[in-house]
Amino acid sequence: MKILYNICIQFYYYIIYLTSIFSNKSRLWIKGRRHIFSDLEKLRDEKNIVWFHCSSLGEFEQGRSVMEIYKKKYPSHKLLLTFFSPSGFEIRKSYEFSDWVFYLPLDTNFNAKNFVDIVNPIKVVFIKYDFWFNYMNHIYKKEIPLYFVSSIFRKNQIFFKINWFSKQLKKVTHFFVQDELSKSLLNSIGIDKVTISGDSRFDTVIKTANSFSENPIVSDFIKGLPTIIFGSTWSKDEDVISRFINKNSQYNYIIAPHEIENDNILSLQRKTGALLYSKLEEKTISNSNVLLIDNIGLLSSLYQYGDIAYVGGGFGKGIHNILEPASFGLPVIFGPNHCKFKEAHDLISLKGAISINSFEEFSNAIGFFSNYDKNISKDYILRKSGAVKVIIERI
Repeated sequence: MKILYNICIQFYYYIIYLTSIFSNKSRLWIKGRRHIFSDLEKLRDEKNIVWFHCSSLGEFEQGRSVMEIYKKKYPSHKLLLTFFSPSGFEIRKSYEFSDWVFYLPLDTNFNAKNFVDIVNPIKVVFIKYDFWFNYMNHIYKKEIPLYFVSSIFRKNQIFFKINWFSKQLKKVTHFFVQDELSKSLLNSIGIDKVTISGDSRFDTVIKTANSFSENPIVSDFIKGLPTIIFGSTWSKDEDVISRFINKNSQYNYIIAPHEIENDNILSLQRKTGALLYSKLEEKTISNSNVLLIDNIGLLSSLYQYGDIAYVGGGFGKGIHNILEPASFGLPVIFGPNHCKFKEAHDLISLKGAISINSFEEFSNAIGFFSNYDKNISKDYILRKSGAVKVIIERI
């Protein structure tokens, strides 16, 4: 099984290399790793390195509060932050609480051994479930504590079907999981070093909601009218929302698409008549009721201006972060693919979220939330917070 895993890793690299011909994201993935080991050499003689790894931007937000509180508690420790995906690295490569930010080299046996030998961390924290078995093996061999934070497991995962994968999880020092089912599943394969801490994202979004800054441009755009925020949207989401926008002029709309490449921005602008945030001037603010965010990093603070949020991804691989709008008290609408997200089920049961499959269902959801009590979402976020304290006390 180990041989098959390593073959799959090499095959993955070839796929990325081939797609880099037409994919900017793949090109960044390759370019960012080109001189990785020569860059890492500066860490060889460093002491007290604590290595945090996040797959992408969503996992970074999940681990952010853990990293920041850890750094404040142990200022003499140096934080190394790694990302697997360009969407995390390119946005957070200057993260102020880390001493270094790098791409994670591909999980070959050679790369993993070299990386762990050079960095020689005193402890390692992986966020959620980015399982790289060669790295885990070399961390284990060097007897370095390895923690997984905010993990969540499901019965149909390969760890609970094939013994080799189960054994890899036993190399982890401690798991901090989101729910009882995850703990029970790990216990069922002989892993008892498990704590139900909850999801550390709740602590992160509370901090964001309590420390946001005003955006004068967006404040002027809102003009006190009811506003719908569309966050991290993809093309299938945008087909639904552009149709709604063109039929309903009684709202203000702010769209922050997941992809901000020029072609997508221009297409959305044509469909909705939106103003571009990057070109917005005071004299043009009243020319449209649709604002299109054509840069990265603003979305989490924009929810302060909303009355209802739509979060994209649910017509694809899965919904993006719905906790950010909920932390500002907004009800949330999203597409059908949300089964892997406990917070989606929780908010639906509280009538703080609705999953939709069509334009008609989206329109009905907007009507349902027209007089929403924002305390429903805010109270839910507060009840679920506290994971970071549990995690920090242990690691």
